[in-house]
Amino acid sequence: MFRFLPRFRQLFVMTGGTPPKRSPLWIGTHSGTFHCDEVVACFMLKNLPEYQNAEIFRSRDDKALREKCDIIVDVGGEYDHAKKWYDHHQKTFTETFKSVCPDVSEDFNVVRLSSAGLVYSHYGERVIQSILQREKGIQLSPENLKLAFIQIYRNFISELDAIDNGVPMFEGGEPVYKVSTHLSARIGKLNPSWQETGVDIEQRFQKAMEIAGREFVENVLEVACSWIAARDHVRAALEEAKNVYPTGEILVLKTFCPWKAHLADLEKEYNVEGVPKLVVFNDGTSYRVAGVPVTPSSFLGRKFLPTPWRGLRDDDLSEKAGIKDLVFVHHSGFIGGAKTEEAAMALAIKSIEWPEEQ
Repeated sequence: MFRFLPRFRQLFVMTGGTPPKRSPLWIGTHSGTFHCDEVVACFMLKNLPEYQNAEIFRSRDDKALREKCDIIVDVGGEYDHAKKWYDHHQKTFTETFKSVCPDVSEDFNVVRLSSAGLVYSHYGERVIQSILQREKGIQLSPENLKLAFIQIYRNFISELDAIDNGVPMFEGGEPVYKVSTHLSARIGKLNPSWQETGVDIEQRFQKAMEIAGREFVENVLEVACSWIAARDHVRAALEEAKNVYPTGEILVLKTFCPWKAHLADLEKEYNVEGVPKLVVFNDGTSYRVAGVPVTPSSFLGRKFLPTPWRGLRDDDLSEKAGIKDLVFVHHSGFIGGAKTEEAAMALAIKSIEWPEEQ
């Protein structure tokens, strides 16, 4: 169980009316039906040192919100970082992750931000580091913190922004964003239904923060402790590629990890797009030779294993390929197996040198 949960059991939430005596700090958002974006925005703020003991004031009274609150999200009709007002509903609002964080790629200039994206754009790096320090006692380097910041927006926050703003998932062939959590729908279901009466909506809001917060923390930990480590392994393999084979077309992963998306990104960074063709690794059962797909999610490869070997196994395959200790080549040729690293390397080299098939 994550250590942030007890804080929310002590959460004091007000709805409308005249604000009571001011506490040290207050976070403001709208009352009534809640949505995933402000739930996540409030959770993120509660993970910053200055707001960890803040209370949440939920109201539709703009005057009361502005008089009482130190920071306001998803209500108030204004976005002004200097004032700490983070609404996105006004017609003049056009901000994206790219416009608020200019150093991220142009890919992030499509989806308009929700209150979750706004808070994340301004405070996300500090939120990530605060969670990592609390949960794991680790401090990311500035470079890895930036990587985590961008990746967590890509695979968690962008979905919330797009759904809250009603952004179509597809414009042309490629998706504008990906739904990976379905969190918005699950948070929405925590609101009382039209048939429910006597429900304490503030307790539901608190529960929503606990659920959304747990998933956000899990995502932060996965990216920082697993995703970045995998990227480092792929980077090392790419940097060593020409020592493995002179053309750089064969990569050897010393430690098996998810590699396809990382390789696609790192090829751009190293200006070797399209060069790697095969990846050799040990998946824990045997050595493998896998073809690099044309895109991370594609079934088409840059160069798969030769057609005459496909569908063969063991001695039949070894005899046909002229390589000892082979195990299999998949019938489509996208992957093969071997008993030893030497056999896998021989399989990779012979495949690279195989004449192009028409």
